[in-house]
Amino acid sequence: MTLKLIATDMDGTLLRDDRTFDYDRMRRLLDEMDARGIRFVAASGNQLGQLKSYFAEVGEERVTYVSDNGALVTDHGETLAEATLTRAQLARVINWNNEHYAKMENLIILSGNKGAYISNNVPAELKAGTAKFFTNLHQVEKLLEIDDEIFKLSLVWPPTVSVYESVRSLRQVFEGELHATGSGFGSVDILAAGINKQTGLAELGKTFQIRPDEMAAFGDNANDLEMLRFVKYPFVMPNAEAFMHERIKQDALADNNDNGVLATIEALLDGRLLDR
Repeated sequence: MTLKLIATDMDGTLLRDDRTFDYDRMRRLLDEMDARGIRFVAASGNQLGQLKSYFAEVGEERVTYVSDNGALVTDHGETLAEATLTRAQLARVINWNNEHYAKMENLIILSGNKGAYISNNVPAELKAGTAKFFTNLHQVEKLLEIDDEIFKLSLVWPPTVSVYESVRSLRQVFEGELHATGSGFGSVDILAAGINKQTGLAELGKTFQIRPDEMAAFGDNANDLEMLRFVKYPFVMPNAEAFMHERIKQDALADNNDNGVLATIEALLDGRLLDR
């Protein structure tokens, strides 16, 4: 079977813990994928601007992006698909958070087309930590009065809060209206109903006539599961939590700190892992 698309998550997957990867090795692989007509996709909960910054060293225009966990799909500056949240939906989630976690120092982040937004009440230290994940972060007085299209609302709680239980509760409350998923670093992402990384890959498949059995994907967390189950060649990172290995049986050849995605792509291109 011919491979036509390779998609990867970023944090804990392609990115090492220092948030870099082997740029020279990636350039060589992009050259080979370009020569073979294989599309390389960054599929992440990160914003588009943040994703592009990761690939500045190798040519950000050489990558197709499924950003905000599938809410925005772009290729060479062209928007192929997008799904936004309404102000009413944002208000309902914020009210739910206030009802359940009002006494905790948790963080609400809105990810939009123009930038990302947090409250003016967020302490400077927490803002600085958040800014590492967003290229254009703003503090605002009222989150619901932002003049922007919002793709995703993220809730970040202290480690004492169970992400799994929070996702389950949110799905029960907003079933059919919104999609909630764990996204790493103790956060939960809220998206429009039915939106995830799989829908992003499906849109790319429709646009570029690529079938799921011509796709491979890499991931390490719950927000990758739909994407991994969609493609013929799914790989979970060795550094992923146990529940991921229970659901996806094929490991990448090494963990994120040992460039496991790049090593596995090399094996795929050599034909060592295809038609298994």
